[in-house]
Amino acid sequence: MIYFLLALIILVALYIFLIFPRTFKKPSRAHLMNHYYAHRGLFDNESDAPENSLPAFRLAVENGYGIELDVQLSKDKIPVVFHDDTLKRMCDVEGHVWDYTLEELKKFKLKNSNESIPTFEEALNVIGGKTPIIVEYKLDVVQTEVCRLSNELLKNYNGPYCIESFHPLALLWYKKNRPDVVRGQLSKQFWRYKEDRNFPYLIMSFLLSNVATRPDFIAYKHSDASNISRKLCKLFGGLSVAWTIRSAEDFEKAKDKFDLFIFDSCRL
Repeated sequence: MIYFLLALIILVALYIFLIFPRTFKKPSRAHLMNHYYAHRGLFDNESDAPENSLPAFRLAVENGYGIELDVQLSKDKIPVVFHDDTLKRMCDVEGHVWDYTLEELKKFKLKNSNESIPTFEEALNVIGGKTPIIVEYKLDVVQTEVCRLSNELLKNYNGPYCIESFHPLALLWYKKNRPDVVRGQLSKQFWRYKEDRNFPYLIMSFLLSNVATRPDFIAYKHSDASNISRKLCKLFGGLSVAWTIRSAEDFEKAKDKFDLFIFDSCRL
């Protein structure tokens, strides 16, 4: 019995060590607080301000919200603001973002608007440091060049921001190259979703990659708030961010479990 208890204690200690958030030399998170974050801007895909468009970012700024936006690379290595890996849903065009040059991407319109896919630089210019930004890096193609090239723009950006990604490689890049930037791990309980039931996603669900990335915050799907690793990260001082709140009911259920909130389809 004694050996079983000892083994159990060791396993629990190892688990806690693996999921611990950043503990030492933490950058200030004060610039992120006291804001609700408009998911892909304050958008309406049936309007002239579709998601991840310049008008959606302007509206978020005008209404006093922070902004969450998505960055990936075009074929010619220009950081652009777009969520999906394919263009079909938003532009009714076949192929991936990285299949097209920026010049080609600019010809496509977002939903039924006259807006085209903005560059990350255009988005930063519109936001202009007036509100905090959560920059989500999309690493559907496994490389960190999007981090390096976007960082070249962010180095000269005079405004509050942090970065997040589902992919630990993005956090590793920032841990090595920009430890002064607040970094966050995106996750959810992947095993609940049929297409995500594999071992790597199980590791991500329980935040075991934290041992390598040591994130400052965990952005977790709000409906999966019961996840034990998420709760422990919050207990150990990691900022807790909820995505994506889409109703007053969602907010009521999540408001006591998270520190910050990313929302769309409603107003907080």
